[in-house]
Amino acid sequence: MKKHVVVLSGAGMSAESGISTFRDSGGLWEQYRIEDVATPEGFAKNPQLVLDFYNKRRADALKTKPNDGHISLADMEANYKVSIITQNVDDLHERAGSSDVLHLHGELMVVRSVQDPLLQYRLTADKTDIHLGDLAEDGSQLRPHIVWFGEPVPAIDTAITIVKSADVFVIIGTSLNVYPAAGLLNYVSKEIPVYLIDPNRVFTDREGIHCIRECASRGVEVLRQLIDV
Repeated sequence: MKKHVVVLSGAGMSAESGISTFRDSGGLWEQYRIEDVATPEGFAKNPQLVLDFYNKRRADALKTKPNDGHISLADMEANYKVSIITQNVDDLHERAGSSDVLHLHGELMVVRSVQDPLLQYRLTADKTDIHLGDLAEDGSQLRPHIVWFGEPVPAIDTAITIVKSADVFVIIGTSLNVYPAAGLLNYVSKEIPVYLIDPNRVFTDREGIHCIRECASRGVEVLRQLIDV
């Protein structure tokens, strides 16, 4: 049976592909207020602004390509069972070829009914924008399928189950400051090796973490050299 490698990826995973992060200098938070574009209250106050914001994010994301880190993780499926739990809303993992991807915070290319979170629609490259008046089958306005601040994370229980089955746990490009995603590390058994790939120092209480101070692409390459034995 193949070893189960579970990967938790964050914004740093996609930064090399040119996707702007929220927290870094020059990131999206400097252009928009969180309260305006990433909360239910912001959507209720100015839905047009929120829809325009995510329409632009979709257009920008579609111009990007998976980087070597995404591709290398997909290639690992030849020798391992690889499950990716991502905080990212882009589809770069899927476009790189990864077959088992769980999006904790939603997906840019999916929209849903305001009234029924389960009534979802996947957009295509030919249809990336949603506007006021675009309705779901239940007659309610469509909204981005994004977990906004203040909203629950429906996929967290599934993520916990996946993490508990890991033989190797890998963290890539996340500061471990955003919960509940950051709390997934607490469900990794103490005897399971944990690798953290990030060019910056990441603070955690977990002991024995193998830190790889590299960007995602180079870091995954180093990771494979360490575990492919």
